[in-house]
Formats: sequence, structure tokens, C-alpha cells
Amino acid sequence: MVATLFEDIFTVTKINPDGVLFEKVDRIVAKGNQFEKILQVDVNKDIYPIALNDTLKIVLVSTINLDGTPDSGYYVQGNRKSLADEYEYVMQGKLYRIPEGRSPDELKIIVSFGGLLMELSADSSIAAKFELDQRVFILIRKIRTDR
Repeated sequence: MVATLFEDIFTVTKINPDGVLFEKVDRIVAKGNQFEKILQVDVNKDIYPIALNDTLKIVLVSTINLDGTPDSGYYVQGNRKSLADEYEYVMQGKLYRIPEGRSPDELKIIVSFGGLLMELSADSSIAAKFELDQRVFILIRKIRTDR
């Protein structure tokens, strides 16, 4: 069983709030529905376009192996099932900073996915599941809603 580090449903509130930084990348700002946390994540818009007000299920895990075993860090081709099969967009990265947030109880989880960044505002109970240099996978799937 895969141990989930963080999971929530997010609504996209802004796209590229500081302007377009890179031609093929959108910086998505979203607010969590359950925990009301703010998430910023860079996404390759050619591969996975996201629109304002899209609803996304976002999960952070340390391995995508269904049995929970640590990931080797290498992609192995084959018919092996993984947690990634249940999502539309997956990136692997490394947690490299946990700075303080706006309040003493808030921390930020900052992960680099090969240059694409993610920043999650989190309280200390959520941040306790994370550690520096930890391998982190972000899994994203759009939730279809009637608008």
C-alpha cells in the first residue's frame, strides 16, 4: 500500500500570476478544497493544459509502486502497474527546501521536478511527513465537473 504524503482536491485560481516565465510552462496557483492550502506548480502546458477554475486531484507520494516499496529512480519498461496509471500527469522530483510561511505554524514544501517547481503551503502536521532531499512524486488528474 502506498503511503500518501498529501492529497487534496484543488481549484485553479490563477495561471501565470507573475506573467509567462517560459514558453511551454504554466505556473498554476490552486486552492485546496479540504485543507484550504495554496499550491503553486509548474506544468508543461503542451503536455497537460490546465485552465482557470479546473478542478484537480493532486497527490504527493514518495513512491508510485503499488506495494509501497521505494522507487529505484529508474524507469523500467513493461506491463508493471503503478499508481501513475490512475493519473494523467506525473512528475518525479526532490524536496529541496522547507522554509517558514506567513505564520509560525505554516511551512512551505518546495520541490523541484527537474526545474519545474512546486510550492505547497502546509501546517506543521502536514510538513512533518516531508524531509529534505526526499524523492517526491506529484500525481495530477482533472476532475470532471458540470460547470
